[in-house]
Amino acid sequence: MLEIESTYLAKSIPEGLHKCKKKEVFDVYFPKEERHPSTRIRKNGNKYEITKKKRVDENDASIQEEATLKLTKDEFDTLKMIDGKKVIKERYYYKYNDKTAEIDIFQGDLEGLVLVDIEFETSEEKNAFIMPDFCLADVSQEEFVGGGMLAGKSYSDIEDDLDRYEYRKLGLIMQ
Repeated sequence: MLEIESTYLAKSIPEGLHKCKKKEVFDVYFPKEERHPSTRIRKNGNKYEITKKKRVDENDASIQEEATLKLTKDEFDTLKMIDGKKVIKERYYYKYNDKTAEIDIFQGDLEGLVLVDIEFETSEEKNAFIMPDFCLADVSQEEFVGGGMLAGKSYSDIEDDLDRYEYRKLGLIMQ
């Protein structure tokens, strides 16, 4: 399956986000020794899967070939013991125009980081899309926001990259 998406740094938490559907997402990327692992196991709410991603074009990180297999809870529980890079986030599903923005509020060592992903059917649709006003910058081509790069890191590990965008820590404020 081809995945076409844009990733943005959030500038603010959109109004009403706390009322949106959400899931806790727990990822383990492996092998741990790789700088940017492309294979992960994921617990997404009560769904479990293993995914491998591969860039289609070395010059465009926003388009990737993605292969995903469903796992049982028992398979996930066995595989999560792998010595991999871990990350936990709350994923909110926020309606924006005719799209669903997946707003990831990172937990633990990455607390304060909020990323927004929006998926598209075609590259033309992605290219015509206007960044939401609650977003700060399009970081789709930035390697440091890739799941395999963020996993196992702390906020301070990526702070220099975030400073280039004048990003400021965010958190979910209940309204």
